Amino acid sequence: MDRAYTSIDIPELPRVKSGKVREVFDLGDHCLFVATDRISAFDCVLPTGIPNKGHVLNLMSAFWFQHLADVVPNHCVSVRFGDLPAALQEYRGMLRGRTMIVKKAKILPIECIVRGYLIGSGWKDYQATGTIGGIPLRPGYRLADRLDEPLFTPSTKAEVGHDQNITYEQVADLIGAELARRVRDVSIELYRRAAVWAAERGIIIADTKFEFGLINGELHLVDEVLTPDSSRFWPADLYEPGRHPPSFDKQYVRDYLESLPWNKTPPAPELPAEVVERTRVKYIEAFQRITGQALSRAIAAT
Repeated sequence: MDRAYTSIDIPELPRVKSGKVREVFDLGDHCLFVATDRISAFDCVLPTGIPNKGHVLNLMSAFWFQHLADVVPNHCVSVRFGDLPAALQEYRGMLRGRTMIVKKAKILPIECIVRGYLIGSGWKDYQATGTIGGIPLRPGYRLADRLDEPLFTPSTKAEVGHDQNITYEQVADLIGAELARRVRDVSIELYRRAAVWAAERGIIIADTKFEFGLINGELHLVDEVLTPDSSRFWPADLYEPGRHPPSFDKQYVRDYLESLPWNKTPPAPELPAEVVERTRVKYIEAFQRITGQALSRAIAAT
């Protein structure tokens, strides 16, 4: 098994931001995204990394950026290690396959969530109010049912803690009516296109979230796209409405943590080797099904 990189330091570059998973460095005209192997649950970053998780997130995002480029432009410039500054070549073992050179963008202050199935907080909302994010739904849905139409259910972007659901009208107030319509329509089209592609490969995309930014005034898709961290991926052959489907994301980690006497506040507990390996396998399987590539070959091609 490859080593898990939970910390990425590049003294040659100024660090712009350190997120739950990604480190962002300044490249002058561009930024450098580096996907670590960190994993979070219940808003806590765990001390144990998942080997190859950063590779999966980075290269799956690169795949989707290319596959969906005709829907909306994106900020991805290159994932080729050889395109990095010469001073970074010594970090090849740490960085290869987990870096993305991106255009700088003015990030919109919303998370663009699209739901195709009734699960998670959407299911809880529906049970309590018959709505999702204020959008009325017909009665009779079961847990994990496919929605009649994909729903755009935006939220705020919280630096710490939980994002807060907001209405489409609040989005329009934040970014303007015209841009709000564009973001909503593009988000739903991206989801529809991706859902068809994944379904042909035995994966249901239950829901996902997108982020957008403006580059020279034009809307661009940014951050990560349709990964197991930003989406719910279900194996189609095990899907059954009325039950919680198994998934290709970090639900296995959440389930393990739920079995512990832990109060979901830092410090988070270490993960045992079995949980780490099973989670790693799920991420890699999702990547290989979606892209049709072996992860090792995809890394080697960068």
